[in-house]
Amino acid sequence: MKSIVLISDTHSHLDDGILLHCKDADEIWHAGDLGDYKLIEQLKSLGVPVIGVYGNIDTAEVKQQWPQNQIFVCEGIKVLMTHIGGYPGKYTRRVYNLLKKEMPNLYICGHSHICKVVPDRELDLLHMNPGACGHHGFHQIRTILKFEIDNGEIKNLNAVELGLRGGLV
Repeated sequence: MKSIVLISDTHSHLDDGILLHCKDADEIWHAGDLGDYKLIEQLKSLGVPVIGVYGNIDTAEVKQQWPQNQIFVCEGIKVLMTHIGGYPGKYTRRVYNLLKKEMPNLYICGHSHICKVVPDRELDLLHMNPGACGHHGFHQIRTILKFEIDNGEIKNLNAVELGLRGGLV
């Protein structure tokens, strides 16, 4: 069994609230728009493995460390993670073709800043977007997802609200 913290759209922001959730995870997954490259090192300093993809605001330095897509197996679940890709019924062409080819059980993206978990019955997968945990963007509440993967099953999925985006009253 592995406990996962899924974050996205940090936009150069990590605070103690985010790090508190990450430090007890078995793995941290970041679905892009990291922002400052130093955040990779900050996450790794927790001693927890970090898997990530680059997003549309990320620098060449981030792109040298993280690919556009991650495809891997975790505890019997095949995962496809990218930053921009849409959601069931509204995938980008690139991602739809990749989903058809790779046939993952779990598809993860970021970018929209909207926390969403939706089954895709056509492609027989679960879509997750953790929303945004940074302060930059149009979202009002900063969010992450926490869950466990155990022997091919996703369990104990929780959306965690981290508070208001900066500047909101």
